[in-house]
Amino acid sequence: MPRSVNTVASRARRKKVMKLTRGYFGRRKNVWTVAKNAWEKGMVYAYRDRKAKKRNFRSLWIQRINAAARLEGVSYSRLMGMMNEQNIDINRKVLADLAVNHPDAFKAVVKKAMNKN
Repeated sequence: MPRSVNTVASRARRKKVMKLTRGYFGRRKNVWTVAKNAWEKGMVYAYRDRKAKKRNFRSLWIQRINAAARLEGVSYSRLMGMMNEQNIDINRKVLADLAVNHPDAFKAVVKKAMNKN
């Protein structure tokens, strides 16, 4: 009995990966084994960097808040501590946006955090 291989499915699988590697440099775009390895490695980088992107943005927000807070005469650490004491729940993303785009609103938040009522 002849050996049965599902050529249609295997070719479709290969075509799918080859389509995804269009635009890669050299043999990475047209040699199956090299293209498959390049695509798999790209998926690993994409997964890893989706996590790293979150860390990078948090770091950026903290730097922006710290710079704006120091203009108000308080460090980032003390500002966040005071905000916690006053139960002001504003996340870092919004606080950084206020610091950059709405300095008056940021000043009001800092002033509210510094009040020891």
